[in-house]
Amino acid sequence: MTDTIAVPQTLAGTNVMLMGPAGTGKTHSIGTLVDEGLEVFYLGLEPGLESLIGYYTDKGKPIPDNLHWHMLKAPNASFGELIEAATKISQLSLDSLAKLQDPSRSKHNQFIQLLTALNDFPDDRTGKKFGAVNLWTPKAALVIDSLTGVGRAAMSMVIGGKPVKNQSDWGIAQDQVEKILRMLCDNCECHFVLLAHVERETDAVLGGVKLMASTLGKSLAPKIPAMFSDVILTVRNGDKWLWDTASSQADVKTRNLPIRADNPASFGPIIQKWKSRNPGA
Repeated sequence: MTDTIAVPQTLAGTNVMLMGPAGTGKTHSIGTLVDEGLEVFYLGLEPGLESLIGYYTDKGKPIPDNLHWHMLKAPNASFGELIEAATKISQLSLDSLAKLQDPSRSKHNQFIQLLTALNDFPDDRTGKKFGAVNLWTPKAALVIDSLTGVGRAAMSMVIGGKPVKNQSDWGIAQDQVEKILRMLCDNCECHFVLLAHVERETDAVLGGVKLMASTLGKSLAPKIPAMFSDVILTVRNGDKWLWDTASSQADVKTRNLPIRADNPASFGPIIQKWKSRNPGA
């Protein structure tokens, strides 16, 4: 008798990183994910919700019930605190600044807010909570906007308002960002979408300079693409937004889209490809 290979009844959701300059339609395209019928949960660390809501309101359409969102609050700061910090910078030596500790560091808690939201997602729209992200099924999709905000929150947690960052500060913050991304990509069954800005970084393996996801330091960026099934460069061509999976100038990859520079800016083909490979969907 020939042995048969067991096929998983339900594959884990896709992990997609959309990276690109500002104004290339990253947040706006999340509307196409909502259109696929998934329960979409948008977690914002920077202003972008208006673009997502505009996907519907600008067309005169109602916001669908399967779109949920939560916006994380930035640390409360006053101009008085900025004046105090600027005064220290103008008066102290670099060595003294590096040794400063922020007595108000505990209020720089946006990264803890992020983890708390992932542990029990609160919907700002309805006031309901939807439990821990790691318990969601592929009927749900988590969107984090953006990697830049995650990195900023991690660094703020480590140093507070201290004006000078030392090497250990960078290492601790990078480790926290990597841990949360690996948790979301490796230990969660739902679909996961990460939005990211881009920077030009040196490719330590192949040489040359490439567009990579903007994050804390140069050592973390090359580790990120391996965590995702699709890393897509978002571009604007005139008045059209496109998804590029073929660029030799960017650190891109794809498992669910054709390798081409002019893919439509839509999650539809990704979700449909995932469903075609998933007998339990």
